Amino acid sequence: MKPAWRRSARVALALVALVWCATATLDAQKWTPGRTPDGQPDIQGTWLNFDSTPFETPVAQPATRGSTAETGVGPASEFADHTHKISQRRPSMVVDPPDGRVPVMKWAEDKRAYDLEHVADNWVHQTPWERCITRGIPAGMFPAGYNNAYQILQVPGYVVILYEMIHETRIIPIDGRPHLPASIRQWNGDPRGHWEGDTLVVDTTNYNGKGWIATSAAGARIKGIPQSAGEHVVERFKRVDANTIDYRVTIDDPEVYTKTWQVSLPLTREQNYQIYEYACHEGNQAVENVLKGGRAADAAARR
Repeated sequence: MKPAWRRSARVALALVALVWCATATLDAQKWTPGRTPDGQPDIQGTWLNFDSTPFETPVAQPATRGSTAETGVGPASEFADHTHKISQRRPSMVVDPPDGRVPVMKWAEDKRAYDLEHVADNWVHQTPWERCITRGIPAGMFPAGYNNAYQILQVPGYVVILYEMIHETRIIPIDGRPHLPASIRQWNGDPRGHWEGDTLVVDTTNYNGKGWIATSAAGARIKGIPQSAGEHVVERFKRVDANTIDYRVTIDDPEVYTKTWQVSLPLTREQNYQIYEYACHEGNQAVENVLKGGRAADAAARR
Protein backbone atom coordinates (compact mmCIF):
# COMPACT_ATOMS: atom_id res chain seq x y z
CA MET A 1 0.00 0.00 0.00
CA LYS A 2 1.36 3.46 -0.96
CA PRO A 3 2.15 5.95 1.80
CA ALA A 4 -0.58 8.45 2.59
CA TRP A 5 1.64 11.40 1.65
CA ARG A 6 2.06 10.03 -1.90
CA ARG A 7 -1.67 9.62 -2.32
CA SER A 8 -2.21 13.16 -1.03
CA ALA A 9 0.43 14.52 -3.41
CA ARG A 10 -1.22 12.84 -6.40
CA VAL A 11 -4.62 14.20 -5.41
CA ALA A 12 -3.13 17.69 -5.05
CA LEU A 13 -1.49 17.51 -8.48
CA ALA A 14 -4.71 16.31 -10.05
CA LEU A 15 -6.60 19.21 -8.46
CA VAL A 16 -4.02 21.69 -9.77
CA ALA A 17 -4.38 20.24 -13.28
CA LEU A 18 -8.16 20.47 -13.12
CA VAL A 19 -8.02 24.08 -11.92
CA TRP A 20 -5.56 24.98 -14.70
CA CYS A 21 -7.77 23.38 -17.38
CA ALA A 22 -10.87 25.08 -16.04
CA THR A 23 -9.09 28.45 -15.94
CA ALA A 24 -7.82 28.02 -19.50
CA THR A 25 -11.32 27.09 -20.70
CA LEU A 26 -12.87 30.11 -19.00
CA ASP A 27 -10.18 32.39 -20.43
CA ALA A 28 -10.94 31.07 -23.92
CA GLN A 29 -14.68 31.52 -23.39
CA LYS A 30 -14.38 35.08 -22.12
CA TRP A 31 -11.83 36.23 -24.72
CA THR A 32 -12.92 39.52 -26.24
CA PRO A 33 -11.29 41.55 -29.01
CA GLY A 34 -9.68 44.88 -28.37
CA ARG A 35 -11.26 48.11 -29.55
CA THR A 36 -10.40 50.55 -32.30
CA PRO A 37 -10.05 54.24 -31.31
CA ASP A 38 -13.70 54.81 -32.29
CA GLY A 39 -14.91 51.86 -30.22
CA GLN A 40 -15.42 49.13 -32.82
CA PRO A 41 -14.44 45.55 -31.87
CA ASP A 42 -11.03 45.20 -33.53
CA ILE A 43 -11.05 42.65 -36.37
CA GLN A 44 -8.24 44.30 -38.32
CA GLY A 45 -5.38 42.39 -39.87
CA THR A 46 -4.55 40.03 -42.70
CA TRP A 47 -6.69 36.91 -42.69
CA LEU A 48 -6.38 33.71 -44.73
CA ASN A 49 -8.79 30.90 -45.56
CA PHE A 50 -6.73 28.19 -47.25
CA ASP A 51 -9.09 25.26 -46.83
CA SER A 52 -9.35 21.80 -48.38
CA THR A 53 -12.89 21.25 -47.08
CA PRO A 54 -15.34 20.44 -49.91
CA PHE A 55 -17.91 23.17 -50.52
CA GLU A 56 -20.76 20.68 -50.29
CA THR A 57 -20.93 17.22 -48.75
CA PRO A 58 -19.62 15.00 -51.58
CA VAL A 59 -21.94 12.56 -53.30
CA ALA A 60 -21.19 10.08 -56.05
CA GLN A 61 -21.95 11.77 -59.36
CA PRO A 62 -20.43 12.10 -62.84
CA ALA A 63 -17.83 14.81 -63.35
CA THR A 64 -19.29 18.02 -64.79
CA ARG A 65 -17.74 20.13 -67.50
CA GLY A 66 -15.74 22.96 -66.10
CA SER A 67 -14.39 21.07 -63.09
CA THR A 68 -10.64 21.12 -62.53
CA ALA A 69 -10.55 17.34 -62.30
CA GLU A 70 -12.09 16.89 -65.74
CA THR A 71 -10.38 19.61 -67.76
CA GLY A 72 -6.94 19.46 -66.16
CA VAL A 73 -6.98 23.23 -65.76
CA GLY A 74 -5.51 24.79 -62.67
CA PRO A 75 -2.81 27.13 -61.43
CA ALA A 76 0.85 26.28 -61.80
CA SER A 77 2.32 24.74 -58.67
CA GLU A 78 4.16 27.92 -57.71
CA PHE A 79 0.77 29.65 -57.33
CA ALA A 80 -0.75 26.94 -55.16
CA ASP A 81 2.19 25.68 -53.07
CA HIS A 82 2.52 27.42 -49.72
CA THR A 83 3.44 26.92 -46.07
CA HIS A 84 0.47 28.80 -44.60
CA LYS A 85 -1.95 27.25 -42.17
CA ILE A 86 -4.68 25.14 -43.77
CA SER A 87 -7.99 25.10 -41.94
CA GLN A 88 -9.07 21.84 -40.34
CA ARG A 89 -10.98 19.75 -42.88
CA ARG A 90 -14.70 19.46 -42.22
CA PRO A 91 -17.53 17.49 -43.90
CA SER A 92 -18.49 20.57 -45.95
CA MET A 93 -18.44 24.36 -45.91
CA VAL A 94 -22.21 24.32 -46.27
CA VAL A 95 -23.55 23.83 -42.73
CA ASP A 96 -27.24 24.44 -43.36
CA PRO A 97 -29.15 22.46 -44.57
CA PRO A 98 -27.67 19.83 -42.24
CA ASP A 99 -26.95 17.46 -45.15
CA GLY A 100 -24.42 19.96 -46.50
CA ARG A 101 -26.14 20.28 -49.89
CA VAL A 102 -27.28 23.58 -51.42
CA PRO A 103 -31.04 23.47 -52.22
CA VAL A 104 -30.74 24.63 -55.85
CA MET A 105 -33.77 24.80 -58.14
CA LYS A 106 -33.58 22.76 -61.34
CA TRP A 107 -33.79 25.74 -63.69
CA ALA A 108 -30.71 27.26 -62.04
CA GLU A 109 -28.75 24.02 -62.41
CA ASP A 110 -29.84 23.83 -66.06
CA LYS A 111 -28.63 27.39 -66.69
CA ARG A 112 -25.34 26.61 -64.98
CA ALA A 113 -24.86 23.54 -67.19
CA TYR A 114 -25.73 25.51 -70.34
CA ASP A 115 -23.29 28.32 -69.52
CA LEU A 116 -20.42 25.94 -68.76
CA GLU A 117 -21.11 24.03 -72.00
CA HIS A 118 -20.97 27.24 -74.05
CA VAL A 119 -18.00 29.13 -72.58
CA ALA A 120 -16.33 29.09 -76.03
CA ASP A 121 -19.41 30.48 -77.79
CA ASN A 122 -19.80 33.86 -76.12
CA TRP A 123 -18.18 35.80 -73.30
CA VAL A 124 -21.53 36.05 -71.47
CA HIS A 125 -21.23 32.36 -70.56
CA GLN A 126 -17.88 32.85 -68.80
CA THR A 127 -17.45 33.66 -65.13
CA PRO A 128 -17.26 37.28 -63.93
CA TRP A 129 -13.90 36.23 -62.45
CA GLU A 130 -12.49 35.12 -65.83
CA ARG A 131 -13.74 38.40 -67.28
CA CYS A 132 -11.90 40.32 -64.51
CA ILE A 133 -15.11 41.91 -63.27
CA THR A 134 -15.39 40.41 -59.78
CA ARG A 135 -15.29 37.13 -57.91
CA GLY A 136 -18.58 38.20 -56.37
CA ILE A 137 -20.15 38.50 -52.94
CA PRO A 138 -20.17 36.13 -51.14
CA ALA A 139 -18.18 34.16 -53.76
CA GLY A 140 -15.09 36.23 -53.02
CA MET A 141 -15.04 34.85 -49.46
CA PHE A 142 -15.09 31.23 -50.61
CA PRO A 143 -11.56 29.73 -50.85
CA ALA A 144 -9.95 29.06 -54.22
CA GLY A 145 -6.60 27.43 -54.98
CA TYR A 146 -4.54 30.53 -54.25
CA ASN A 147 -4.72 34.23 -53.26
CA ASN A 148 -6.99 33.42 -50.29
CA ALA A 149 -6.12 36.54 -48.31
CA TYR A 150 -8.19 39.42 -46.98
CA GLN A 151 -6.97 42.60 -45.31
CA ILE A 152 -9.53 44.15 -42.99
CA LEU A 153 -9.25 47.83 -42.11
CA GLN A 154 -11.50 49.86 -39.81
CA VAL A 155 -12.07 53.61 -39.85
CA PRO A 156 -14.83 55.66 -38.22
CA GLY A 157 -18.11 54.73 -39.89
CA TYR A 158 -16.71 51.99 -42.14
CA VAL A 159 -15.19 48.53 -42.34
CA VAL A 160 -13.03 47.98 -45.43
CA ILE A 161 -12.09 44.57 -46.83
CA LEU A 162 -9.32 44.25 -49.42
CA TYR A 163 -9.64 40.99 -51.34
CA GLU A 164 -6.34 39.66 -52.67
CA MET A 165 -8.02 37.90 -55.61
CA ILE A 166 -8.74 40.44 -58.37
CA HIS A 167 -7.53 43.15 -55.97
CA GLU A 168 -11.06 44.26 -55.03
CA THR A 169 -11.84 46.63 -52.18
CA ARG A 170 -15.19 46.41 -50.43
CA ILE A 171 -16.29 49.46 -48.44
CA ILE A 172 -18.99 48.66 -45.87
CA PRO A 173 -20.76 51.58 -44.15
CA ILE A 174 -21.62 50.94 -40.50
CA ASP A 175 -23.14 54.34 -39.72
CA GLY A 176 -26.78 53.29 -39.91
CA ARG A 177 -27.53 54.67 -43.36
CA PRO A 178 -30.29 52.90 -45.35
CA HIS A 179 -29.72 50.76 -48.43
CA LEU A 180 -29.60 52.44 -51.82
CA PRO A 181 -32.90 52.79 -53.71
CA ALA A 182 -34.06 49.57 -55.33
CA SER A 183 -33.49 51.12 -58.76
CA ILE A 184 -29.70 51.13 -58.18
CA ARG A 185 -28.20 47.67 -58.77
CA GLN A 186 -24.59 46.51 -58.51
CA TRP A 187 -22.57 43.36 -59.27
CA ASN A 188 -21.75 42.89 -55.58
CA GLY A 189 -24.87 44.44 -54.17
CA ASP A 190 -25.15 47.22 -51.62
CA PRO A 191 -23.66 46.32 -48.21
CA ARG A 192 -24.70 47.81 -44.88
CA GLY A 193 -23.01 46.76 -41.65
CA HIS A 194 -23.73 46.98 -37.96
CA TRP A 195 -22.37 45.45 -34.77
CA GLU A 196 -24.27 42.91 -32.70
CA GLY A 197 -22.03 42.72 -29.66
CA ASP A 198 -18.63 41.70 -31.02
CA THR A 199 -20.06 40.36 -34.29
CA LEU A 200 -19.96 42.43 -37.48
CA VAL A 201 -23.18 41.77 -39.41
CA VAL A 202 -23.19 42.79 -43.08
CA ASP A 203 -26.53 42.91 -44.89
CA THR A 204 -26.27 43.02 -48.71
CA THR A 205 -29.08 43.64 -51.20
CA ASN A 206 -29.51 45.40 -54.58
CA TYR A 207 -27.74 42.84 -56.76
CA ASN A 208 -27.89 43.35 -60.52
CA GLY A 209 -28.72 39.72 -61.30
CA LYS A 210 -25.64 39.20 -63.51
CA GLY A 211 -23.32 37.50 -61.01
CA TRP A 212 -22.68 33.91 -59.95
CA ILE A 213 -22.90 32.61 -56.39
CA ALA A 214 -19.53 30.84 -56.85
CA THR A 215 -16.91 31.52 -59.54
CA SER A 216 -14.09 29.13 -58.59
CA ALA A 217 -13.89 25.45 -59.50
CA ALA A 218 -13.58 24.85 -55.74
CA GLY A 219 -17.30 25.57 -55.61
CA ALA A 220 -17.83 22.35 -57.59
CA ARG A 221 -21.55 21.96 -58.40
CA ILE A 222 -22.31 25.50 -57.23
CA LYS A 223 -19.89 27.23 -59.62
CA GLY A 224 -22.05 28.99 -62.20
CA ILE A 225 -25.32 29.04 -60.26
CA PRO A 226 -26.80 32.49 -61.03
CA GLN A 227 -27.58 35.26 -58.57
CA SER A 228 -30.97 36.88 -59.05
CA ALA A 229 -31.58 40.57 -58.48
CA GLY A 230 -33.59 39.61 -55.40
CA GLU A 231 -30.76 37.84 -53.59
CA HIS A 232 -30.26 38.79 -49.95
CA VAL A 233 -26.97 37.96 -48.22
CA VAL A 234 -26.21 38.28 -44.50
CA GLU A 235 -22.59 37.79 -43.40
CA ARG A 236 -21.30 37.53 -39.83
CA PHE A 237 -17.69 38.14 -38.83
CA LYS A 238 -16.93 37.21 -35.20
CA ARG A 239 -13.39 37.18 -33.84
CA VAL A 240 -13.32 34.19 -31.51
CA ASP A 241 -9.66 34.43 -30.47
CA ALA A 242 -6.56 36.44 -31.31
CA ASN A 243 -5.97 34.57 -34.58
CA THR A 244 -9.39 33.37 -35.75
CA ILE A 245 -12.53 34.94 -37.21
CA ASP A 246 -15.62 32.77 -37.49
CA TYR A 247 -17.18 33.71 -40.86
CA ARG A 248 -20.75 32.71 -41.58
CA VAL A 249 -22.95 33.72 -44.48
CA THR A 250 -26.64 33.08 -45.07
CA ILE A 251 -27.95 33.22 -48.65
CA ASP A 252 -31.62 33.89 -49.35
CA ASP A 253 -32.66 33.89 -53.01
CA PRO A 254 -36.20 32.51 -53.50
CA GLU A 255 -35.83 32.62 -57.29
CA VAL A 256 -32.85 30.26 -57.20
CA TYR A 257 -33.12 28.10 -54.04
CA THR A 258 -35.98 26.28 -52.36
CA LYS A 259 -34.88 27.67 -48.97
CA THR A 260 -32.09 29.66 -47.37
CA TRP A 261 -28.67 28.05 -46.85
CA GLN A 262 -25.53 28.85 -44.89
CA VAL A 263 -21.77 28.51 -45.24
CA SER A 264 -19.32 28.58 -42.33
CA LEU A 265 -15.53 28.75 -42.46
CA PRO A 266 -12.67 30.11 -40.35
CA LEU A 267 -10.39 33.01 -41.26
CA THR A 268 -6.87 32.68 -39.83
CA ARG A 269 -4.79 35.74 -38.93
CA GLU A 270 -1.29 35.85 -40.42
CA GLN A 271 0.35 39.24 -40.20
CA ASN A 272 3.46 38.15 -42.12
CA TYR A 273 1.48 37.27 -45.24
CA GLN A 274 2.30 39.67 -48.06
CA ILE A 275 -0.51 40.76 -50.39
CA TYR A 276 0.66 41.82 -53.84
CA GLU A 277 -1.34 43.51 -56.58
CA TYR A 278 -3.55 41.18 -58.59
CA ALA A 279 -3.60 43.03 -61.93
CA CYS A 280 -6.32 40.93 -63.52
CA HIS A 281 -6.82 42.90 -66.74
CA GLU A 282 -3.10 43.27 -67.52
CA GLY A 283 -2.17 40.47 -69.91
CA ASN A 284 -5.49 38.68 -69.44
CA GLN A 285 -5.90 36.76 -72.68
CA ALA A 286 -8.14 34.03 -71.30
CA VAL A 287 -11.46 35.26 -72.67
CA GLU A 288 -10.06 36.06 -76.12
CA ASN A 289 -8.20 32.76 -76.37
CA VAL A 290 -11.21 30.70 -75.26
CA LEU A 291 -13.38 32.38 -77.91
CA LYS A 292 -10.69 31.91 -80.57
CA GLY A 293 -10.57 28.25 -79.66
CA GLY A 294 -14.33 28.05 -80.08
CA ARG A 295 -14.18 29.66 -83.53
CA ALA A 296 -11.39 27.27 -84.55
CA ALA A 297 -13.54 24.34 -83.43
CA ASP A 298 -16.46 25.73 -85.45
CA ALA A 299 -14.28 26.04 -88.56
CA ALA A 300 -12.99 22.50 -88.12
CA ALA A 301 -16.55 21.21 -87.81
CA ARG A 302 -17.58 22.95 -91.04
CA ARG A 303 -14.64 21.40 -92.86
